[in-house]
Amino acid sequence: LDDVKAKGFVQVGVNGDLFGFGKPDEKGVWKGLDVDTGRAIAAAVFGDADKIKYTPLTAVTRFTALQSGEIDVLCRNATRTLSRETALGLNFVQVNYYDWQGFLVPKSLGVKSAKELDGAAVCVLPGTTTELNVADYFRSTGMKMKPVVIENTAELAKAFFAGRCDCLTSDASQLAGTRAVAPKPDDYIILPEIISKEPLAPAVRHGDDQWYDIVNMSVLAM
Repeated sequence: LDDVKAKGFVQVGVNGDLFGFGKPDEKGVWKGLDVDTGRAIAAAVFGDADKIKYTPLTAVTRFTALQSGEIDVLCRNATRTLSRETALGLNFVQVNYYDWQGFLVPKSLGVKSAKELDGAAVCVLPGTTTELNVADYFRSTGMKMKPVVIENTAELAKAFFAGRCDCLTSDASQLAGTRAVAPKPDDYIILPEIISKEPLAPAVRHGDDQWYDIVNMSVLAM
């Protein structure tokens, strides 16, 4: 809290490419649930929601940025897990979005169930629970997959729309956001299977109880 007050703004780690969570609009104004969460924290500390700066982060760099102090809080569609809270030295606050993992496919693929994806090329973000879950799902169902791993959310979506993979797997909210900005959204469907539960929450560094309380209560107030 002292560091944040000294510099006069909250440095928030966000996605930068995810419609509905953290993405600048055509005028460069940041919008989305994670952006609003960061603004609530700034309002709690300064009484001014605009005293905030955003750092776009990939799934691979997000936790390192928090650990190193590059950001004050991570508000970036991240799943709360035991290993992240222990091995990475982070504390997640109150969950602010209960999500689940699924599959987005083009209608032209002719698939109506994830159980028909044997041998599919699957677009997936590295360093995520998504990557682990989809491997578990294909193994448990006796199917094979060809992972297409791309670190950047926007580039991954481009690869999917360009036909480099048969399906895109991620949190359902991210799939919906990706489909919403597709050239022709109606050409794509989210399959009915739910293969995991993903409680998304903001995170702070472990051991700073006062800052944790401020971030946690800001989320609860919303």
